[in-house]
Amino acid sequence: MTAQVDYLVVVFTATSGASGELLGSDEKDLVQVVWQLVNVNNKTLGRVNELLIRSDLSDSTEEKTEEDVVVECKEEDETASGADRVYTATSLDSGINMFNLQLTNEVNSAGAGTSFCLCTDGQLHIRQVIHPEAASKNILVPDFFYSFFDLRKEFKNHFPTSDLKALNALVMAESLSIPVDIPTVWDPTANQEPLTVLPAEVAVKQVRLMSNIILALLSEPYCHRFSNPERVSERFESGTCSKMEKVCDNTVIRARGLPWQSSDQDIARFFKGLNIAKGGAALCLNAQGRRNGEALVRFVSEEHRDLALQRHKHHMGNRYIEVYKATGEDFLKIAGGTSNEVAMFLSREDQIIVRMRGLPFNATHDDVLRFFSPEDDLKETCPISGGKEGILFVRYPDGRPTGDAFVLFACEEHAQCALRKHKELLGKRYIELFKSTAAEVQQVLNRYSSAPLIPVAPPPLVSIMPSVPLLPPPGSVRDCLRLRGLPYTASIEDILTFLGEFTQDVRQHGVHMVLNQQGRPSGDCFIQMTSAERALQASQRLHKHVMSSQRGANSRYVEVFPCSAEEMGLVLMGGSLSHTHTHTHNRSRSGTGLSPPPCLSPPSYSFTPVQPILPTDAAAAAAAALYPPIGQVLLAPRPLHPGHAYYPASAQLYMNYTAYYPSPPGSPNTLGFFPAHSSMSSPGGLMRMPGLPYNGSGVKDIISAVQGYQYAPEDALIHAQGAVHTHDPARTLLTQPKEWVCI
Repeated sequence: MTAQVDYLVVVFTATSGASGELLGSDEKDLVQVVWQLVNVNNKTLGRVNELLIRSDLSDSTEEKTEEDVVVECKEEDETASGADRVYTATSLDSGINMFNLQLTNEVNSAGAGTSFCLCTDGQLHIRQVIHPEAASKNILVPDFFYSFFDLRKEFKNHFPTSDLKALNALVMAESLSIPVDIPTVWDPTANQEPLTVLPAEVAVKQVRLMSNIILALLSEPYCHRFSNPERVSERFESGTCSKMEKVCDNTVIRARGLPWQSSDQDIARFFKGLNIAKGGAALCLNAQGRRNGEALVRFVSEEHRDLALQRHKHHMGNRYIEVYKATGEDFLKIAGGTSNEVAMFLSREDQIIVRMRGLPFNATHDDVLRFFSPEDDLKETCPISGGKEGILFVRYPDGRPTGDAFVLFACEEHAQCALRKHKELLGKRYIELFKSTAAEVQQVLNRYSSAPLIPVAPPPLVSIMPSVPLLPPPGSVRDCLRLRGLPYTASIEDILTFLGEFTQDVRQHGVHMVLNQQGRPSGDCFIQMTSAERALQASQRLHKHVMSSQRGANSRYVEVFPCSAEEMGLVLMGGSLSHTHTHTHNRSRSGTGLSPPPCLSPPSYSFTPVQPILPTDAAAAAAAALYPPIGQVLLAPRPLHPGHAYYPASAQLYMNYTAYYPSPPGSPNTLGFFPAHSSMSSPGGLMRMPGLPYNGSGVKDIISAVQGYQYAPEDALIHAQGAVHTHDPARTLLTQPKEWVCI
């Protein structure tokens, strides 16, 4: 509880874009600020001031400095908007300075006190307009922009049944019996185009109406006291988060598309104006321990989370950032920790964290201290905060070093000095240095302390079977095409248009789009053709032709290679091919890849056979039963009943990601399909489902997952507990009919 201020400054802003409840959601620049001073003690009103920010004037006033402002003093009836005084600025920086100067002068000349606070209709004017634009342009705003009164929340104190999201100045005026000239006052609830720029007089009338509402609240019978303003966090506070802490799902978002070198401070700057919880910015790492361009951000309330979602596809530098909802469980997986050592290391506040990567395994605290503070005077010195206590080595559970460490610095200047030592040598190894965060420290320690960053998968079934040749034989029929370098917005319709006359030679459901790890198009595609001759002709005629996308303006030339069904199956399983001919003088110069350029004869493939673990005679029958030819298993399209469309008008054919090249549904890397054993009670096949959760509800979840497909109910599930599967008790085999081969 704070004392009531002497003045309230009623503020209304407008941008060159969206208005109303979408104000600030489109990153448009601020163009108009209107304000009026309200004397809280005397219940009197000051004059209405209008500030216009017109960047187009900067070109015509080149001789003036950036701080120059054109001041127009007019009477009320002379101004187009009805304001008492109008100011014009050429930039946001000069406009904020003029606003600060004129407001301070008016408060001092009033003589009834010096304390004042801003008051707005809702949160958007301060949190979504002024602070984000000022942060993106590196403009410092005065301190009074970090606290303000939300007139809607103050009104709700006396009318608790009101819906906060439905409130606006017009509704509040009607509830307080304030006469309103409805045709001339802007109503945000009206059915109007949200992207329409508001007329200049609307902002002035809105400010006058808000001032009258404030006077009504100050008077009897309400006698309201404006004493608890909204606060805007001036800076992000780093901190730790325990895995036992409860995090509300309605306060977390996921930001995607971040620059790899961004820090938690950059994330806080992107969400400037919104209050992030202490330690609430967690950068995500990939399986190799490197940042993957995503972050989870925890806000102090659901209201701030909802405002953050409105910044979807706003820009951080030259990159747009995608913002989506997330859960508290997602945040705790990234930022939560249980290590007391980490908690002690991160307990020092106002410290800058730098991550070291690539340390020699025998590096000690003294080595790190000498690296940042060399004894000779030829190199810069950047002292570590706390000496040895400011260094945290990352180790495996058995105590072995990982080559990573985190170091604390007392100030930004020392941290920047340390980062300039990036890739300098420590012993015989160069050291990579990155600015880090408390959440990244927790995440790295959690991963290394529980399991290796790249988990070692259990041996596959192939390893215990006799050496089955997985690489395609030299004489395989090359009746498929691989398209490489597609526009990322390309659809199946774009691919069919690119194929032209060869579209009629595409097999049913023979277009397979390839997705990357994030589920987005990777630029690759496989196409099954009706014959090898047509596939070769298509590759010769279309190789390096330009493909255009209907959903984007970008066009790219596309490489077209012929390939076989076995080659496609092998690559979709995560394998790779080497085009090394058995004869040196005929060796292809096309390099490595799936297929050589068109017009070259198919090469032969050399490989080292896999050593069998079990005797060949003992396992030959099992191998033949479990592993039919790869092309037959993966690539034979499922026959459709008559009447199905050849290609859906709008449906995309996507595949699940498992390896570098995603596999289509039915691939052994996702759902392993095997013929039924002769001992099965009914004919059919087996579906191998690796990676089932240990805490799942078992049969019910699996039956739900395959809903819509036929399966044999009498022997639906077989838990793999035999000698072959003892290394992976979580895997389960599910029987299903033979026609379930590929989707």
